[in-house]
Amino acid sequence: MDVGAVRKDTDPASDRPTAVLFDRATLAYGREPVVEDVDGVVRVGSTVALIGPNGGGKSTLIKAMLGLVPVVGGSIQVLGRTPARARRDVAYVPQADTLDPEFPVSVHQVVLMGRYRTIGWVRPAGRSDRRIAAQALAAVGLAHRAADRFGTLSGGQRQRVLLARAIAQQPKLLLLDEPFNGVDAVSQEALLRALGELRDAGATVIVSTHDLSLVHLACDDVCLLNRHQFGFGPTSATLTPDRLRAAYGGAALQVHVDNVIVAHS
Repeated sequence: MDVGAVRKDTDPASDRPTAVLFDRATLAYGREPVVEDVDGVVRVGSTVALIGPNGGGKSTLIKAMLGLVPVVGGSIQVLGRTPARARRDVAYVPQADTLDPEFPVSVHQVVLMGRYRTIGWVRPAGRSDRRIAAQALAAVGLAHRAADRFGTLSGGQRQRVLLARAIAQQPKLLLLDEPFNGVDAVSQEALLRALGELRDAGATVIVSTHDLSLVHLACDDVCLLNRHQFGFGPTSATLTPDRLRAAYGGAALQVHVDNVIVAHS
């Protein structure tokens, strides 16, 4: 079976503008390629999952879309520009944020940091910036914790606050690296709801995750990745047992529950 890219040219959504274009992109640290020949299209207003085993290049691909990892072969275009030039319109929620939970900063202040790219670090936040931050916090269901210290929140709640900070940037493209790791069911539901609202407002979402059940529920397309691409396209056409076995080195276990395939590495 061919486990190459599933192109979107025949998809009904293919007439929508392109948010991210991968053209046989190869990424490297130094001289050593770590991801090779990623090829596919991410449409504006869609949600795309990056799926694959640990060490397969998901985080590297996200960093390349931020212009932080060199593209040594092929190309990546983000919002019609190079990744570095598009960065102002891109928000990023990393796996582990550098913000110290012990730092004495309120939840609202953390979310307001998402406005600094627009207002700068010197000029104080205005009324509209505070309103945008409050709306972003409400979108993740934590408006009632705005005055609390960030470090007093649970891990799942902190992840929701970091998503609110990204939403406050009002991005055209949102990149999330394993946002559901270690979060409780309530936070997971809140994250999914906020991402859905963001997409409905016209933003594009690319999320790295290991949870294939969430991919089937929330994502339009999938990039299946393990150092090179094993599929890129609609979820149902890409997350097949054969492709999963190939991407996970034969260590994929299919469990069919309501047409959901779960893979274990």
